Parts: sequence; structure tokens; C-alpha cells
Amino acid sequence: MEAVRDVSLNVAEKEIMGIIGYSGAGKSTLVRCVNLLEIPDSGKVVIDGRELTAMNETALRHERRKIGMIFQQFNLLRSRTVYENIAYPLWNSIPREQISGRITELLELVDMSEKRDVYPSQLSGGQKQRAAIARALANHPKVLLCDEATSALDPQTTRSILRLLRRLNETLGITIIVITHEMGVVKEICDRVAVMEEGRIVEEGDVFSVFSTPRQNITKEFINTTSNLSRIFDLVDEKSPMVCLRGDELLIKLMYTERNVSEALISRASRRFNVEFNILFADVEIIKDAPLGGTVSILSGEKIEAALNFLREKNIHVEVIADGRTAV
Repeated sequence: MEAVRDVSLNVAEKEIMGIIGYSGAGKSTLVRCVNLLEIPDSGKVVIDGRELTAMNETALRHERRKIGMIFQQFNLLRSRTVYENIAYPLWNSIPREQISGRITELLELVDMSEKRDVYPSQLSGGQKQRAAIARALANHPKVLLCDEATSALDPQTTRSILRLLRRLNETLGITIIVITHEMGVVKEICDRVAVMEEGRIVEEGDVFSVFSTPRQNITKEFINTTSNLSRIFDLVDEKSPMVCLRGDELLIKLMYTERNVSEALISRASRRFNVEFNILFADVEIIKDAPLGGTVSILSGEKIEAALNFLREKNIHVEVIADGRTAV
């Protein structure tokens, strides 16, 4: 059985790349192929111009020092302090007299200096992950692999860890590959995203483009998990009074993009075509410093079709969820 099939993925230097998919999609296997913890049957892995798949075991061990990795369950040694956990990968890579200074730098980098002599059992989940990140950075890696690194954390701690990863990316210039099943993680810090399904990459692009114009059903499903707009379909199925329509009304969902979210298009359409938009709820968020989102509205008035065509011409995606006129 093939866990990963025909995958070709290019990650730019200093980029944060997200790889998202449901459990069993092949995400973790793919990331383990990057550092050759899993040896692919064919193809090659190239990092910083060096082909890892062509190296002997000795050369590969040396090259792996340039690849840090953090895990969902932290993988800290319980019988060793934070200091000793971070020191572990340094024993055979730098002179002994330099280890203490390097650990001090790393603890300051992840805001854990006061936890130097504490054991993992005395740390919160976020503190454990910070210690694990410091350990992963010990040998100045060029690439940091994050395998579901925030899945075991609460939302507030997740945000703090994601902010830390973004800061490390910016200050150290380190390339980061994030494996996750949470679209919110991708939205928060990634520059680009690849969507995996059944061992293949089915969609790939910059985060804003994938969020604004998803092509694959699985991508649309992921995006719906982070948007309140999808709640409208539950309300329709439940026959909520909130979405009961008169014979001259339409229930519509409007999705905006970066180009038009700041324009008063609903007001313009309302005045120009003598229609009314009863906005039930909206969801606009910031992705890569650009606004993206939409509204769910009940539309009524004289020139409904003309108003909808006007919005479409302005690159607004219009979805008619229910049409009271057809029910009459």
C-alpha cells in the first residue's frame, strides 16, 4: 500500500509551507520523507541544493543536523531537565565548552530562560513545545519540520506557538514546513499551502488564493471549518424561522476577495437597482494582510437579477442558497 504517491513539492527558502489533509492523507509520511526518516521508493529529496537521497549514511547523518523537527507530543526526555533536553543534540556537534552558551541563547529565543532547570512534568503544554522548539533549533537548522505541533494545545497556546514560529522564520530566516489538519493554523502563519488527499497533493498555491478560490471539494470542506458562513446550510436544513422566505426573496451568500471587500458594493447595488439586502451574518477575516470573507443575506426588490449580475461583474462570488420565488 502506498502512503504517498507521485508527490512533487517545491518549498522556497525562508518560506512557511503548510501541508494540510485529513488523517491518513499521507502528510506525516511525506514530511518524514523530507529528512529521510522514511526512505521513498523513488524520486529524490533536495535541500539547499544537496540531494539527500543520493548520500551515504555518514553524509546523511551530518546533513540531518540542518533539519530540525518538532512533534505533537513534544518528545522530551522526562528524566532530563529543559537544559539537558536541549543539550542532547549538541554533544556530538559542538565543543563541550560552547554548549552552555548555546543553550542560553536558545532559551532566550523561545522565552524559556526561567525554566532552564525544570523537568518536563513541571511544564505546561506550551512550555514543553517551546523547549522542543529550542532543541530542534540547537544545530542552526535551515529547515524546521512541524508535525501537528499545535494539535495537543489549547487555542490560546496554539496562537502563541504560531507567533513564535513566525518570529523565528523572520529573525532566523529558517524555512518551515507545517503539517496540520487545521486550516486555522495555515491561515495564521503559512505563505503557501498544499492540500493532500489519499497520498497525493490535489491543490497547491499561496494561502490567499486557495482560500478565496478553492478548486477541490476537500479544500472547500477545510475552508468551511473556519468560516461561520457555512452555518447557513444548517439553518436551512433545520428550517429555521431566520431563513424563511417570502415569495419575492432570495437567500444568498456573497464571497468577497481582496479586490472588492473594501468597496461599498452592497450599498451601491441597493440604490442602483432598488433592492434590499437583509444581512443575516457576515464573516470577514485577514489572511496574509488582506481581507477576505463574505455575507449571508436575504435579497428582495424590483431588479434582483440585475443586482446579482452587477455583483458578479465586480468579482463577487454569488451563491443562491434558496429562492422564495420558485416555492410559490
